Amino acid sequence: MRASTDPSVPTAERYRAFARVEARGMSASYERWAAGVAADPATVALIDQLPAVKRQPNLVFSAARLNGAAVREYPEFAAWLREHWSLVVATCLTHATQTNEPGRCAVLLPVLAALAGPLAIIEVGASAGLCLHPDRYSYRYRLAGDSESAGDERMVHPADGPSPVVLDCAVTGPVPLPERMPDIVWRAGIDLHPLDVHSDADVAWLDALIWPEHDDRRSRLRAAVAVARQEPVEIVSGDLVDQIEALVSRAPAGATVVVFHTAVLAYLSEQDRNRFAEQMIRLPVRWLSNEGQSVVPGVLERLAEAPAEASAFILALDGDPIALTQPHGRSVHWLG
Repeated sequence: MRASTDPSVPTAERYRAFARVEARGMSASYERWAAGVAADPATVALIDQLPAVKRQPNLVFSAARLNGAAVREYPEFAAWLREHWSLVVATCLTHATQTNEPGRCAVLLPVLAALAGPLAIIEVGASAGLCLHPDRYSYRYRLAGDSESAGDERMVHPADGPSPVVLDCAVTGPVPLPERMPDIVWRAGIDLHPLDVHSDADVAWLDALIWPEHDDRRSRLRAAVAVARQEPVEIVSGDLVDQIEALVSRAPAGATVVVFHTAVLAYLSEQDRNRFAEQMIRLPVRWLSNEGQSVVPGVLERLAEAPAEASAFILALDGDPIALTQPHGRSVHWLG
């Protein structure tokens, strides 16, 4: 579990780790805010009024921005937080970090397209279900690195033509870029508190969860919501460990069942992560995980060497690491 999401870690250390590992190079604003909180005992004392599981930086910062906090320097943010703390508390207590980044589909698609179809896909920690539509988005894969093909692009579109949602992803290594979309015949999700793409309030929360500088992600969210509204997906409310077996049993006969998740298991206890991994091994499914490096049991240990980037996720199939990914799907480095 990352220090920023681990409720047993002191608040100042959670914010210090968030600034140093997760926000650095991703959001200058959140890096400054988190470093400021870590060095500010008064703000730490404020945040410590929340239950431990509600003190994580992503949740507090998003709750503040949902309630009107401007993206300014830390002293101004701290003053705003003190003045509007009751609003932030109310939001933190009724919301969770449910970032639903459709861009992550770009690192999942090569795996899904390579599996024997037809596919029945299940996302655990599905939020509003935007990642349950990988076959309804368009993709622009940009070949990076030092090869002769560096700079080339490969476009992949849905069967019925280009999508209003275009996901960009830089690729290195022997990535099996798909020629066509996977044949997905059934899709469903699980979330503790599913969000509704038809609810303006829920969509506003998804918007607040996007980091301040990421305007491209904000535009993509709106386009992906429009796509999802055309064909809503069932998202079962409940704990993923408790619900997954029943949902797998509902998948249509003859389909390859794929259970996938991104940036979800870090919010589970070590015991529940181990229980979930055991379920994935036992159930008749393919298991596609895209998580922080020390999150999925056994995955990091199977890498030949630790990733150079501390913030990189590990993409794994059935527990075996196959790629390193940027957490929001902006890039993928295939191993091999």
